[in-house]
Amino acid sequence: MSKNIYVTQPSLAPIAEFIEHLKPAWETGILTHNGPILQNLEAQLTNKLGVSYLSLVTNGTVALQMAIKALELEGEIITTPFSWVATVSAIKWESCTPIFCDIEPDTFNIDPSKIESLITDKTVAIMPVHVFGVPCDIEAIQAIAHKHGLKVIYDAAHAVGSTYNNQSVFEFGNISATSLHGTKLFNTAEGGACITTSQELDAKLRRIRFFGHDEAKEVIEDGFNGKMTEVHAALGLANLKYYDVVLEDRKTKYLKYLELLNHIPQISFQKTSSGGANYSYFPVVFESEELLINVIKILEGCKIYPRRYFYPSLNSMEKIIKDISYVPNAISISKRILCLPLYYSLSMCEVDRISTIIKKALHDSASNSIDR
Repeated sequence: MSKNIYVTQPSLAPIAEFIEHLKPAWETGILTHNGPILQNLEAQLTNKLGVSYLSLVTNGTVALQMAIKALELEGEIITTPFSWVATVSAIKWESCTPIFCDIEPDTFNIDPSKIESLITDKTVAIMPVHVFGVPCDIEAIQAIAHKHGLKVIYDAAHAVGSTYNNQSVFEFGNISATSLHGTKLFNTAEGGACITTSQELDAKLRRIRFFGHDEAKEVIEDGFNGKMTEVHAALGLANLKYYDVVLEDRKTKYLKYLELLNHIPQISFQKTSSGGANYSYFPVVFESEELLINVIKILEGCKIYPRRYFYPSLNSMEKIIKDISYVPNAISISKRILCLPLYYSLSMCEVDRISTIIKKALHDSASNSIDR
């Protein structure tokens, strides 16, 4: 009997190695509050990713909220409607207003050419998303931000390992916020991080994640509980050993999918040439939503479960968004995009099988259209 194949599975070190990293916590009794395991992971990640300042936090959503709070933003934040709902949740929880800018139809990232028309006297920042780990047009975004005196927070939830001009994408903007959730290329089960090139901002972020305490344990500003535990940090240390292997594995399987599916006329793929993508997802765009739904049914009948990332587009979520923006590219892509299974324990035989099923489904669909 064939096993279920899901869109993703966590990449995990052997449990014995995780336990070894946990032992110091049992010996010291320190489980949180900026403990030695967390400090070790922060130092190793900072070095591994080649970033200036990195502070680990509870999750990627909290990282976004901390970035908004650290920059003391009040007003409108221009962002993308093609993202996970956490992008908007973070903006709203910090009492700011999301303003949606349409996306580029090939990269799925925010379209810089459409940003300036949305800037008003209430605009305080731009929050682009490196969608599926593909870097945004950072130079164009920074030029707009500089011209209008705006802050830039990158939602870099997908972007561990992504580069731009041979640097980590985390090194751009005022603050980058990433996720270390179990579904990500590198994970701590639940977790996130704020990254900045400013020592002053880094110190502020560290205060915010611990109720506003400074190093003397005095409360000097508003904060909340955004701390990562030693348990999560220990898993991160165990998984970090396999970071390069996992990164290369994703790229190999991504390119294999592309080789197998590249010549099918009913589908297209995300443009990745704008920078160093990390190949952490494999999205496919179908000619129509009808075609997508048909392929999903066929795959699920074979116990293969892809995901419609990101559907629906955020601007259409009327229960949480008051202003329904006109963003035709985001709406169109969100209805036709599907992420195929891609993770470390997925075998090449399974990649081949998934691709074969999709090719047959699309071939049959094309044949049926001709017969009509």
